[in-house]
Amino acid sequence: MSQPESAIADAQAGGPKNGTPTKGQEPLAKLAERYGLRRAIARPSLPVYLRQLWERRHFITTYATARNVSKYSNSALGQLWQVLTPLLNAAIYYVMFGLILGAKGGIENYPAFLITGMFVFTYTQRSVSSGAKSISGNLSLIRALHFPRAALPLAYTIQEFQQLLISMGVLVVLVVITGELPTWLWLLVPVALALQTMFNIGASLVLARVGASARDLNQLLPFIMRTWLYASGVFFSIQDRVVNAAHLPQWIADVMYFNPAAAYMELMRDLLMKTHELRPYIWQVCVFWAVFALIGGFWYFWRAEEKYGRG
Repeated sequence: MSQPESAIADAQAGGPKNGTPTKGQEPLAKLAERYGLRRAIARPSLPVYLRQLWERRHFITTYATARNVSKYSNSALGQLWQVLTPLLNAAIYYVMFGLILGAKGGIENYPAFLITGMFVFTYTQRSVSSGAKSISGNLSLIRALHFPRAALPLAYTIQEFQQLLISMGVLVVLVVITGELPTWLWLLVPVALALQTMFNIGASLVLARVGASARDLNQLLPFIMRTWLYASGVFFSIQDRVVNAAHLPQWIADVMYFNPAAAYMELMRDLLMKTHELRPYIWQVCVFWAVFALIGGFWYFWRAEEKYGRG
């Protein structure tokens, strides 16, 4: 009889059903340790977990691509809705806030300002919202297969990134139509998108863990996203409306620019729009949020690896 079989036989040789050893019987934990056995769902160390994710990189990208193909398969316009949705929202906000409420005052190229903000914010909004459902919406897959659970939030973010690539092509065309000419700063757009993607992954991992246990999060998330939208300066200039128009202290505007959504929008506007005033320290803020969210979000998600799919 092999050692694992001997361990199983020893564990089954009498004793109460709840696993509590009787007098003279070895505890199951020590018995498993003596024979080198471990729980199948035990959380691996962080380096091992990262290696397991890398080994499943093809599954992650294939799963994201498959979701992209199937997402709009039943609609006539297909993946064009990825572009049409932020464009329609931008048109509504342009009429409501730009024309009726006068939010475009002080902004030299308001159409490019608004469209850029909508596309950038939509990328983060969709990544975070889908990541919040990545665990709770795939319980059958989690319970059927053993794989690093972080693969699901990662796949959802990659899915949104794939759709963003189409949107960015349209965004560049629209920005040029509004009068902005290409500059050398446009070469830094992929760097800005990489920083935003790092932040999106970290935020998705955090909300994936929260959403796995707090099912009401999916009901609250639309209200949270809408509040985030209004506070991020998508359709108005924070500097003009907070400091210049409302006569509030400069530090309030600086705090609002520290908002990651506002920071990534301002960075993209700085790169694409020559008419947009460069914000000081915006690169530092974007790098901070990218690194902090990715490392902190990954650690936070990994800590609960054993709990996903249970209960």
